[in-house]
Amino acid sequence: MPARNPPIDLSHRPRLADLRPLIAPSASLLEARAATPRVTAAKDLQDRQGYATDFLSRFVVPWPTTDEALQDDVEPLRLDYTHFSITMSRSRRLALYVGVNIDGAKHVDITRSNDTWAYDGRLPISAQVGEALYTNNGLDRGHLVRRQDPNWGEQAATANVDTFHFTNCSPQMSGFNQKTWLELEDYILDNTQRWQARATVFSGPVFADDDRVYRGVKIPKAFWKVVAYLGDDGKPSASAYMIDQSRELGQLDLIFGPLRTYRRSVLQIEQLTGIRFANLADYDGFSNEERATGTRIEALIRGPQDIRL
Repeated sequence: MPARNPPIDLSHRPRLADLRPLIAPSASLLEARAATPRVTAAKDLQDRQGYATDFLSRFVVPWPTTDEALQDDVEPLRLDYTHFSITMSRSRRLALYVGVNIDGAKHVDITRSNDTWAYDGRLPISAQVGEALYTNNGLDRGHLVRRQDPNWGEQAATANVDTFHFTNCSPQMSGFNQKTWLELEDYILDNTQRWQARATVFSGPVFADDDRVYRGVKIPKAFWKVVAYLGDDGKPSASAYMIDQSRELGQLDLIFGPLRTYRRSVLQIEQLTGIRFANLADYDGFSNEERATGTRIEALIRGPQDIRL
């Protein structure tokens, strides 16, 4: 009787995220890719409506502004896309902040296919960090406006494509982009869909003078998110979050790491970034408590159960 083959142990099968190509792309191939960048022509984006300040009806949420010290670094042209907009940093060639309107009642589920990132033709290519930063390392092309967030209504397919512009991309460690921050993004989007609610979400990096330079680009150590919405009682509300990836930036080949996400106050995000969110701090419980006590408040988020909107 022939011997049976032993059962195959799949418990140690590597995840796709952990696999690396055995042979790196040749220099000539990388040069060829860089030589033929994909650019969306300015005329093809001229009809985009972008972020709407009155999206939450009576709760008007103005587009953020910056402190005077940052004004020279702000790209004057606000880039409007479908249901979201972006303000760029001239010196960093990355988004300073983004804002998106989410309509959970009209969400359209669009399956992700082959990602094709493009430069925005309304700005010079030299003003946008592109593909060269992300090749063969542990950095992801992190969506600041999450791909699914603007995908609602009749223009959902256009919104989905619009999110794949380098202007909406920031260097994020893979563990940050694919795990910890994703839980927060899932929580926000899932709740807007479940309750068929609307929300406005601002996101961006925390820029610092001592950020590590990698391939000629300063890599942000942290990212933030500010959410505006109408609470269960119909009253305007806001909350803020920040995730720190500074420890992981010492090893750009790391895939997943012990990243830390914090609930913060809107006031703290304003102090860290120099970006002002009109009067959103007035509707944020953490900000109001800090004003009353004079004590900075933060809460470590260990998982979705710790997230509160």
